[in-house]
Amino acid sequence: MTTGANKDDHHIRGVDIERDIEVDQWADLRTVNSGEACARCETGTLEVFKAMEIGHIFKLGTKYSESMGANVLTADGKSVPIIMGSYGIGVERIITAAIEQNHDADGIIWPKSITPFDAIVTITNIKDEKLREAGDKLYKDLQAAGLEVLLDDRDERAGVKFKDADLIGVPYRITIGKKIADEKVELFDRKAKQSEDVALDEVVSCVQTLALSGQ
Repeated sequence: MTTGANKDDHHIRGVDIERDIEVDQWADLRTVNSGEACARCETGTLEVFKAMEIGHIFKLGTKYSESMGANVLTADGKSVPIIMGSYGIGVERIITAAIEQNHDADGIIWPKSITPFDAIVTITNIKDEKLREAGDKLYKDLQAAGLEVLLDDRDERAGVKFKDADLIGVPYRITIGKKIADEKVELFDRKAKQSEDVALDEVVSCVQTLALSGQ
């Protein structure tokens, strides 16, 4: 037989179980299935599911404390090395997990609690001076209200801008278009995929309320 040698990339060949290995217990092992009885209690059942790791713990023992001479005194005054552990949560893992749980065919749907931007102001026709001025002013007003905002003032078709806004997942899109003639803008909810017309002088307070509500 060939077996591991308890060292990376090392193996031992010519192993004989009866001669070389002291067996304490023999057992038939298999992979458990969801719904089976719990091995630790009499009433529980096992549940098998996929999960995402966003944090982890490493038990370091006394390896580093011994090398550093990091000791503490026990209750009876004996000096012993500290038992160390490393605990970490990955920022990138949190972002990845959030996106994996909050997306659709069009792109990301950021949860309000961690979205990098609260809203995006989309000017449908940057060549229209009235639309451009209204968009610029609204962008500054939203920022002054303490909101994180993007301004899409690219010389692109409106459809391209809408698709890009959906892709990056900003919770609310404010569209500056023809309705500005009636002092109105379109407010689009990325998660609900619903839009409504809002008065231009009310949209800042409206987005403020929405951004602070829910998740």
